[in-house]
Amino acid sequence: MIIGGGLAGIAAATALVGHDFSVSLFEARNRLGGRAGSYHDRGSDEIIDNCQHVSMGCCTNLQKLCRCLGIESNFKTQTALRFISPGGSITQFSEGWLPAPLHLSGAFLRLPYITFSEKRLFAIAVRSLAKADEQQLRGQRFADWLREHHQTEMLIRRVWEVVLVSALSESLERIDAAYARKVFVDGFLTNREGWRVEIPDASLNDIYSKATESKLESLSVRVIQQSRLRALQVANGLISGAQFSDQTVVTADEFILAVPHHQVAKLLPEEFTSHPTVQSLEQIETAPITSVHLWLDRRITDVQHAVFVDNLSQWMFARSTTSKEQSDGIHRYQIVISASRNLAEMNNEEIVKAVVQELAEVWPDTVNAKIVHSRVITEKRAVFSVTPGVDELRPQQQSPISNLQFAGDWTQTGWPATMEGAVRSGYLAAENVLRKYGITERVLALDLKVSKLSRWLLGIR
Repeated sequence: MIIGGGLAGIAAATALVGHDFSVSLFEARNRLGGRAGSYHDRGSDEIIDNCQHVSMGCCTNLQKLCRCLGIESNFKTQTALRFISPGGSITQFSEGWLPAPLHLSGAFLRLPYITFSEKRLFAIAVRSLAKADEQQLRGQRFADWLREHHQTEMLIRRVWEVVLVSALSESLERIDAAYARKVFVDGFLTNREGWRVEIPDASLNDIYSKATESKLESLSVRVIQQSRLRALQVANGLISGAQFSDQTVVTADEFILAVPHHQVAKLLPEEFTSHPTVQSLEQIETAPITSVHLWLDRRITDVQHAVFVDNLSQWMFARSTTSKEQSDGIHRYQIVISASRNLAEMNNEEIVKAVVQELAEVWPDTVNAKIVHSRVITEKRAVFSVTPGVDELRPQQQSPISNLQFAGDWTQTGWPATMEGAVRSGYLAAENVLRKYGITERVLALDLKVSKLSRWLLGIR
């Protein structure tokens, strides 16, 4: 039995069902996908994503899951990004012919909004970060590390924050330096493919709920939605069953609890809630992500996606639309703001006004555009925060109860709060179950191969 139909639970189900396990996947809501999901927006009567979820080339386990589910064709790989400087100019950022870690050096040197001396300082710092011992970085605030390595405030705002706040959804003051290294090493320095952004061209509901549910059922996974777990039951030190809100009790031999970390304690039997592993979960902090959806009466740009530098807005996506929606003459855009605690003092109208003003500075047609509709969605607990020392709080997938596994990006995966981390957790939980039954098959996909030049220049292994 798998409790939770997010990516972690889905991944675990696909890994187990091929080994003669009878797998049931229970989800409290009426859709799968977890935080990679969509909402029905009443104002527009459309399905919109809670937030644009993108992947990267280094996310090898998410790619494996998508292939297994037959949804890989819904993602378009980007080999170039557009960066919007504070002055409104747009610079294309794309890889060159050199091998990693030099494949992006030409594009970086062409960035117009930092000086050559700052680029040199950045390159020195990145090399030091890559060569640093990850264990020695753990527990250190990355903002302190940057100051120790002489990074200017301009460089921090226009390069380091642009990459890390989007990737980790946290401020640099609250990021563990080891996770900053993880982003740069895996995403930009190890392999030419690692940095390539993969953007879905369909709604998250279509991909991770509708298509995924159909595939799971074809694999003989029993999917039960709108079944909210009330509590796990225990007998003889093992989980014996799961009681749902309708008082139904379902039994199983093995259980995987794939829910957000802040829900775990209230679902476990009382005798286990005081266990140090469970108590630690309450200390894991979370961070919000805000998504601003705009329906405009005209197209303001042909650009499909862009990265804002040193602005309130961080990413802009021109939302894909159905033929029915295209016929109404309305153009749909989504602005993503990670680590959006700074918006707490603003109401939705003020947030929309600030975002539209930034769009107008880049694309003047925005000034004359009429806002037909807008929607601001803030996921208050969008991700767990990779604060210094967080790894001491993250549990292994094997829970203190032998027939109960934990799954979720918040477990020990070596990754921050990402879809890749969620999938890895599900695979690791499944591996634990398989090994109990003498099945030693590896479920985790291999990481991208480290280029020879990255090994030689940076010592990456």
